[in-house]
Amino acid sequence: MDHTYEVHQIKTYHQMWSNYCYIIADRSKKSAIAVDPSWEIDKITDKLHELDVDLSAILLTHSHYDHVNLAEPLQQIYHSDIYMSSAEIDFYQFRCRNLIALEDGQTFAAGGFIIRSILTPGHTAGGMCYLLTDHLFTGDTVFTEGCGICEDRGSSAEDMFHSIQRIKASIPPHVRVYPGHSFGEKPGQKMESLLKNNIYFQIEKKEHFVNFRNRKNQKGLFHFK
Repeated sequence: MDHTYEVHQIKTYHQMWSNYCYIIADRSKKSAIAVDPSWEIDKITDKLHELDVDLSAILLTHSHYDHVNLAEPLQQIYHSDIYMSSAEIDFYQFRCRNLIALEDGQTFAAGGFIIRSILTPGHTAGGMCYLLTDHLFTGDTVFTEGCGICEDRGSSAEDMFHSIQRIKASIPPHVRVYPGHSFGEKPGQKMESLLKNNIYFQIEKKEHFVNFRNRKNQKGLFHFK
């Protein structure tokens, strides 16, 4: 499907953290939205200036600090609206200026963009993915190589299983996936690649999925196989 926007990947760093923030820009409308602005605000503001666009909205996939850190500083500069799932807001009591709560399956307009929200709990109680035409922004729900950890308050491997099953059933294979982190593969891989290569997309039974996600012999939290 045709679209007029561009997706720009910004890799940001802070101490041990490495996160991707995404700028979705429509230069014809001089409008942009950011997904999960985390670190290095100058990288984000410089990109917005380079593209000559205004930051109309900020989409937050969940409330972990490494995904929301720059939401309010950017909001204060651009007076952007900030979006997060109502389930995430309520469970973690997340608060910030211009915060708008979203429900599952809601289609909404932000900065001239049409976006569909998809509630995908598992990594957190109210994680949410965002679909724009043929681009899906997944935060820490789905990585190209695996899925988010399910060991913190509000996490649930059972919920993660159902979220991944939902993504498998509802997202077409040509859609490109943009996660909050990379563990070897460049963001923007097509869904068809994840269906073939991401082991968590290949486990069909919930019990097996939960046991595998929570297994104790992992070499590290992000060693997915």
